[in-house]
Amino acid sequence: MKKIIPYKWTLVALLWGVALLNYMDRQMFSTMRPSMQASIPEMQSATYFGYLMAIFLWVYGCMSPISGMVADRFNRKWVIAGSLMVGAIVDFTMGYASSYQQVYCLRAIMGVSEALYIPAGLSLIAEYHDSKTRSLAIGIHMTGIYTGQALGGFGATVAAHFSWHTSFHSFGIICAAYSLLLLLFLKENIKKQTIESAGSPISKSPHLLKGLPILLSNLSFWLILFYFAMPSIPGWAAKNWVPTLFAGSLHIPMSEAGPMATITIAIASLIGVITGGILSDRWVQVNIRGRIFTGAIGLGFTIPGLLMLGFGHTLFFVMGAAFCFGFGYGMFDANNMPILCQFVSAKYRATAYGLMNMTGVFSGAFITNLLGKSTDAGNLGRDFALLAVIVLLTLVVQLVFLKPLSIDFDHE
Repeated sequence: MKKIIPYKWTLVALLWGVALLNYMDRQMFSTMRPSMQASIPEMQSATYFGYLMAIFLWVYGCMSPISGMVADRFNRKWVIAGSLMVGAIVDFTMGYASSYQQVYCLRAIMGVSEALYIPAGLSLIAEYHDSKTRSLAIGIHMTGIYTGQALGGFGATVAAHFSWHTSFHSFGIICAAYSLLLLLFLKENIKKQTIESAGSPISKSPHLLKGLPILLSNLSFWLILFYFAMPSIPGWAAKNWVPTLFAGSLHIPMSEAGPMATITIAIASLIGVITGGILSDRWVQVNIRGRIFTGAIGLGFTIPGLLMLGFGHTLFFVMGAAFCFGFGYGMFDANNMPILCQFVSAKYRATAYGLMNMTGVFSGAFITNLLGKSTDAGNLGRDFALLAVIVLLTLVVQLVFLKPLSIDFDHE
């Protein structure tokens, strides 16, 4: 046991890198439209560009429940490392794409690759960390996501100085190297490991479909699905369209708007997840709803952020709005898996998070496509502000109906 305790933080560090690379890819792609549209004319249309981001989300969402079930059934080390290697191959191949159809297919495949990661990664962290450090560990992991978003904002800048082809080639090589590093140092939770045949990734976990009827018969889980899905709408809207919103509101080129938007939200979110993680881990020790209250505070911060993002047209208001939104969403993000752990057994948490991811991503795919059309119509700011209503509704439902019975479901 003495060897396992320090490793729980090494695990967070290793998975932090995976989160960073996955979200660098997403954000890098969302800011590289101006560079790619010279080679691929269809990308001059925001609607067609929205289709590219939406197909990633639809595939990612459809794969998420399957990915969760796979993570509950198989050795997560192989699932995580394998998903990153597939992503590396897709990114490297993207550098050779010469048509809209090729880019569309590659983004769809990337949806499969990235969907395999998050249920496996978060469930592994949740098992290594108990209720005293779980939210902080998840929060630190989430900073990898925000750092990836910030660095991905430089995609347009790098492509402007070199080429978008070179950017994807280089990124694919980096991801492949990191997947090999994971094979060397990533470990499955010892509680899940059993006597296996040499080199087999299979462990004696629940049957692939066993968790579904258990989860879907749990009313609290349905509430968690709603609680996760609704804020995902503005969350995905911010990830995919805030750089465009910055460029339009401040009348600056995307090469400047991309880094400005993503870095602001990333720094704010980083502060938010750490704040939310520490607060939640302490609060839940004295109040069983401490994690829920912490998440609610975070959602409260996103409401003025969305309103100011939609209606602000000065640097002060737009930057302030991005910071407010990022800070609040970070507090929310740090507590999703820890809240889930208060309602669902460790045996089915990856499956549960996969279902949560599906509902969140489908919401994101819908809003991503809708905001593409909104951008072409000149209504992006107004529609961003309207998303605050969705968050307010979620906040009310969360506080009124979500009531856990224990700090950790497995301890009942």
